[in-house]
Amino acid sequence: MILLLYHIQVKNGRAIEEVFMPQLNKGGKFVFGLSVVRDDLTIHIPPQAILEYNAIQDGKVIIFTGSKITGGFCVTTYSLLMDSKLRHILKECPMLKEYQLSEGEFIKYKGRKYAWLGIDSNGIIKLPQSTLEVLELQSGMELLSIRSSDIAFTMGAKGPLLEKAYNFRGEIERY
Repeated sequence: MILLLYHIQVKNGRAIEEVFMPQLNKGGKFVFGLSVVRDDLTIHIPPQAILEYNAIQDGKVIIFTGSKITGGFCVTTYSLLMDSKLRHILKECPMLKEYQLSEGEFIKYKGRKYAWLGIDSNGIIKLPQSTLEVLELQSGMELLSIRSSDIAFTMGAKGPLLEKAYNFRGEIERY
């Protein structure tokens, strides 16, 4: 049995329609959709993820490397990190906290790599080529946007969840 969670599709900050958010396996994580790494190295973040994580609030997001199984990257914001048990990341990495790194430039901390990216009001991020290489991504790849926690969502590039998404019999929005 596959469960579906109801959510509101948002465009330019306004609710435009109600759609379902697939849950790929019973008791599993919900997904927001699939996003393509476009030729211009932009990625359109699904609107529901933007809304739930208030991702466009600062015009910047913080990304960090995904798990070995899922790959890709996780997306959070300064506010979400500072208000969480993971605030030590920003305290221990002041160059990340103060956005003193170049956009997309990674800093290593406790086994993960962290960077910041600009995000526009439509939820589009652009990855510098060097960032793409570190994340082992390339143009044309599809990333599965996964509700991971209350701190971050994942843009997964591989693994069993992505395979389940490709085999899912319902509809998963593509961005």
